[in-house]
This record gives sequence, structure tokens and C-alpha cells, in this order.
Amino acid sequence: MAGVATDLLNFLNDLKENNNREWFELNKATFKKLDNDFKTSFGAQILEGLSKTDHIEKMKVFRIYKDVRFSKDKTPYKTNRSLSFSRDGAALRGGYFLHVEPGNTYLGGGFFAPNPADLLRIRKEFEMDDQEIRAIMADKEFSEVYGSEFVPYAQVKTAPKGFSKEHPAIDLIKNKSFFFEKKFTDKEIVTANFSNKVVHCFELLRPYFDYMSDVLTTDLNGVSLLND
Repeated sequence: MAGVATDLLNFLNDLKENNNREWFELNKATFKKLDNDFKTSFGAQILEGLSKTDHIEKMKVFRIYKDVRFSKDKTPYKTNRSLSFSRDGAALRGGYFLHVEPGNTYLGGGFFAPNPADLLRIRKEFEMDDQEIRAIMADKEFSEVYGSEFVPYAQVKTAPKGFSKEHPAIDLIKNKSFFFEKKFTDKEIVTANFSNKVVHCFELLRPYFDYMSDVLTTDLNGVSLLND
């Protein structure tokens, strides 16, 4: 079991107040040590626990450096640390994500801005039959953690082209992303058992991932799109 180091949160708070290259270079050695511990202790605990019930291809630690080319905010560093866990193989769709930031830590999973083909396939599935996805979202333990709807990152105002705004599942169909999210306080994330909580929350996403994997690897007639 492991939690997020309090020293890492303190560093990120300091970085927020001193988001410039001079300060970062002076404190780079501290960052490297904290970030290595974040990956090899905390992240590794999550990877180990998650791998017991799912097939994980890799864990990714996101870079601290920002791409500011197209951003109005030109500060050079992110003030958060993030991990993602990719599932292994074309048949296993969906991915797990953890964002650690003082006052704004959350985890989640799903399909963020899927490509046009996947987006249309998901919407068509909901149009044909929304009972299975609603049953997953209505599960008591799932809904206690993630709520009973997708995070509304982006939605069309009424209905996507080719879909009726009067359809009973339009609340699902109008989404452009299909992602669930759970937030945590700073007090929660530094507890020793936080890595276990993360694993448990990720495991609750499995029925959703299994359902969506089936949807995205078959056509509307249920015929597999995967090569044998």
C-alpha cells in the first residue's frame, strides 16, 4: 500500500508559485527524486494491483514539461503529476487515468474524444439499445463512486447529425466523450491505503470496459471486426 507523498504535494504547490525555469533548475534534483518515488513506489503499487484483474500493457507517467506552442498560458511546467494505464491488445478497449494535483486530484477511465468511427459506433449502440449501459451506470457501488452519468466534457447542443433529439437515449448519444471520474481530497490521497483505493475504483470500471470492448470490436450486427 502507498499514498501520494506529502512532499510531492508541497513541491507542486511551490512550483505553482514559482513556475519558471530558474526555480525549477534549482530544485530539479528534488523533483527527480519525488517523481521517481511517485512512479516506482506509488505508481508501481497501482500497476501491480490492477494487473491482478486486468491485462495492462504499460503504465505511463506524463511529463512535467508543458507544450506551450498553442497555449495562452506560457508557464513552462505542469503543476500536477499524472499516470495512465493502457490495456493490452486490440480486444481490450478503455484506459485508466489518475491526475494528482493539490486541491484537484481525480481518477477515471473511459473514452475521451474517441475517433470519429468509434464515436459513431458508440452512439449507434446507444441508439439501438441503451439498457445495458444504463444498468452498468445504475449499479449501486459503481454509481456511489462515479455517479450515474458521463462527465460532460463536451456535448452537442441538441443531437448529432443523423440522430433524433427526441430519442430516449439522447442524453447519452449527445456526448463526445464517454468518461467517468472520481475526485479525492488532499487528505485522502496521502493516506497509506490510497493506492488500494485507486485500484478498487479502477476495478469498478471493468464491466463498462468489457461492454464497450464488445461494442467497439463488432459491427452493428454483432460480427467481430478483429482479425483472428
